[in-house]
Amino acid sequence: MPRLSEVIAELDALWPPERAEQWDAVGTVCGDPDAEVRRVLFAVDPVQEIADEAIALGADLLVTHHPLYLRGTTTVAASHFKGRVVHTLIKHDIALHVAHTNADTADPGVSDALAGALDLRVTGPLVPENNLGRICELDRPETLADFAARAAKRLPATAQGVRVAGDPDMVLRRVAVSGGSGDSLFDAVRAAGVDAFLTADLRHHPVSEATERAHLTRPLGLVDAAHWATEWPWCEQAAAQLDTISDRHGWDLRVHVSKTVTDPWSSHHTSPGAPN
Repeated sequence: MPRLSEVIAELDALWPPERAEQWDAVGTVCGDPDAEVRRVLFAVDPVQEIADEAIALGADLLVTHHPLYLRGTTTVAASHFKGRVVHTLIKHDIALHVAHTNADTADPGVSDALAGALDLRVTGPLVPENNLGRICELDRPETLADFAARAAKRLPATAQGVRVAGDPDMVLRRVAVSGGSGDSLFDAVRAAGVDAFLTADLRHHPVSEATERAHLTRPLGLVDAAHWATEWPWCEQAAAQLDTISDRHGWDLRVHVSKTVTDPWSSHHTSPGAPN
């Protein structure tokens, strides 16, 4: 069995920590470098439910996309919900490793996994400078409504579902995708000349401005999925990468992907009323 330090070295080769944004908090949160690793669990969020799942699975290592302590901390006391996660993991000899923005800009990275889940052909990065997002082509033209339906069918189900802005009958041939929050990328989307953009966490004002601008230039369809749903495919991609590494080294690791939905939204209601 490999030691934790050996597994982490391979993960850092996949997602170099130096490629993370300066504000980010990636790398190993807890774990003994000399401990043996037999079973690994991948998940999006390092929340208590996932820590409990790692225990039930008998995992030695939990790898998540989102950081546990993004803004730093002065305590890991179990009286705090994040501290409780740390205590839970350490108590059961489970290491925690995070690959966040360094996984976003990797090749393959988070947006490659998203494109793969949607069965899109990647032609290049949306933002070449940092390899962020992906420009993709459809196998055949389809409407914005059909493309949104494809996303709703192939991404994990969430309370939010998939929202659409733009003419549902517009025909798409080239699209851009970006896992996670993507409304800061509209300049790159316009420069790419794509027909639609699929991402998450789209806010009112950027969407309103993008659609109004599109009336004067070229139509742009927008598809807004849940943040967790657009990043979950990366877990399957990452697990497959670690499986390949394990086979190459003869490690015989057992690699798993959590199917627990940790999207924070629990329900969705459509209002029938009009503004007052």
